[in-house]
Amino acid sequence: MAKLSTITQDKTRRILVYGPPKSGKTQLVGTLAAEKKLVWFDLENGWETLLKLSKQAQEGVELIRLPDSKVYPIAIETMLKIIDGSKKEICEEHGKVGCMFCKKEGKPFITVELNSLDESYVVVIDSLTQLANSAMNHITKTQDETYKYQFDDYRVQGSLMDKFLSQVQQAKFNVVCITHETESKLEDGSMKLVPVAGTTTFSRNTAKYFDHVVYCEVKNRSHRFGSST
Repeated sequence: MAKLSTITQDKTRRILVYGPPKSGKTQLVGTLAAEKKLVWFDLENGWETLLKLSKQAQEGVELIRLPDSKVYPIAIETMLKIIDGSKKEICEEHGKVGCMFCKKEGKPFITVELNSLDESYVVVIDSLTQLANSAMNHITKTQDETYKYQFDDYRVQGSLMDKFLSQVQQAKFNVVCITHETESKLEDGSMKLVPVAGTTTFSRNTAKYFDHVVYCEVKNRSHRFGSST
């Protein structure tokens, strides 16, 4: 056991940024490149927003693109493998850890070791919305187009997202996760906007994995960002 007075506070942070589409989430997080080096995992092909950054800031962004789709749900597989912080190699073409096809063909890989990053780095996941979709598509990939999601599908999706976010919560490096918003009914019957991370029930509790939560919106034709924490 250790006395609370002897424990040094962790200087790294885990931050969640959420809001409706086109509310400036990606651009807001991108401004961190003025002060930090960013390792940016792009799950939904939204990287072009980062081109608004200055050339100098763009030099500080390492972009790792995961070509996730309904027929190729690679994001959940890759992110679950790299979020533990250990050294991994991701192929540039498929976004797959240890891709045997690309190794055989001699195609390029990106080496990632998140636990080796110091406080000058921020790991960005864009977005949790796509990661949750990837998890569901991975679970149901053998089903046909007419298949309707079952309770067990949602349960497994929640388990995969909890596994990922639990490791984010304990990460020893800075993490920012971007996601969209959804309405969730609270126990008192009122409705509240919550960050998307799967089902509305799971999404309602997503904030617990993070130190800070930032909400983005467009109001009176201007982008506004705020955090109650």
